[in-house]
Amino acid sequence: MSIRYISQKLAQQIDEELMSASGAFSLDQLMELAGLSCAQALSKSYSVESHKRVMVACGPGNQGGDGLVAARHLHHFKYKPTIYLPKPGSKDIYKRLLKQCENLNIPVLKDVEEFKNELKESDVILDAIFGFSFSPPLREPFDQVLNAITSTTIPIVSVDIPSGWSVTEGPQPLYTEKDNTQTIKTFEPDVLVSLTAPKEGVRNFKGRHWLGGRFVPDDLAKKFELNIPEYTGVDQVVELPSAKQSSEQ
Repeated sequence: MSIRYISQKLAQQIDEELMSASGAFSLDQLMELAGLSCAQALSKSYSVESHKRVMVACGPGNQGGDGLVAARHLHHFKYKPTIYLPKPGSKDIYKRLLKQCENLNIPVLKDVEEFKNELKESDVILDAIFGFSFSPPLREPFDQVLNAITSTTIPIVSVDIPSGWSVTEGPQPLYTEKDNTQTIKTFEPDVLVSLTAPKEGVRNFKGRHWLGGRFVPDDLAKKFELNIPEYTGVDQVVELPSAKQSSEQ
């Protein structure tokens, strides 16, 4: 059976069950495993020899937390990550994740112009800005950030759902908080790392597609009929067929 693409509502329900008394996971654990999956997927897609300089663009929520964890692991994988974090999360978990990266002397940028300039010196982007709870409008400085990512020619690796996409519909026109008539084009990443299970909005994604998050209990996967493929060896990610590959079969 093919893997199940899940809705925003089901994704939230699975997260709640994982962190319930019966699931017994903490947010720290899930974020650590998700971030490690993202770092491994990037390393399997773009080698440290050819794509050493990684720009990790982080939002203020859980998606950004995954990015901070990934940046730390990429450092240990011998990449040279730079973090862009314009609006650090206020919760203790985000502060600790950021401190862990600072302890490794990973550069952290807050200014959007610095981000744009550093992007020109990067080999690959890890997009960890918006997750499945995002809805328009775009607030500053993220309108400039998404425009810069859309305009770049270097590869983009997105975490779970490409920033700005609808979880259910996929790419969508975006508008800014200041001007709801100004549309901003959404980008299509080269690589996607779905977490737990792929979301409905990426069903037609044509790039390289990884599934990460090797922590879903067997009973939970069976309950929601996720049809998760087998992971190999000690890998934290497994490659899924892209929409392009599926259409050619």
